[in-house]
Amino acid sequence: MTTRFKPAVSRHHLLALAGLAWTIAGGILCIRAAFWLLDLPTVVAVAIGSSGILGAAAAYLSLFSRLVRKNIDRIALLPERPCAFAFTAWRGYIMIAVMMTVGITLRSGVVPTVYLALPYTAMGSVLLTGSAGFYREYARVSRNEREDGR
Repeated sequence: MTTRFKPAVSRHHLLALAGLAWTIAGGILCIRAAFWLLDLPTVVAVAIGSSGILGAAAAYLSLFSRLVRKNIDRIALLPERPCAFAFTAWRGYIMIAVMMTVGITLRSGVVPTVYLALPYTAMGSVLLTGSAGFYREYARVSRNEREDGR
């Protein structure tokens, strides 16, 4: 009876949903940071933005590329039509909730936005970069399915 209400998608499309979730989250963070940077002198804004992007590259290479790969591998092991919300493990939802809570708390006036622009740029850029891994895997699976005649 509960499977009747389960929003199931193919594993293949779950890769696209994971990429979309990472793109939306990364885009929101980068857009927020960009608006905060607009209030600063251009040289300072470019320095902060560039530092955020460099930090994102380091974080992606050292940690997030493995996280993306781990999620792709986990999705590949799911049943053929898992729940649409299975694009991240349950622990991932806990991390998302914690990060959102911290972000909302910091934005509520505890920390000036000029200081938040750097971590928002970095995290947003990491998420946008990571989303490419999910899209690349989605394209690879699509190509294989076409070649197999599915």
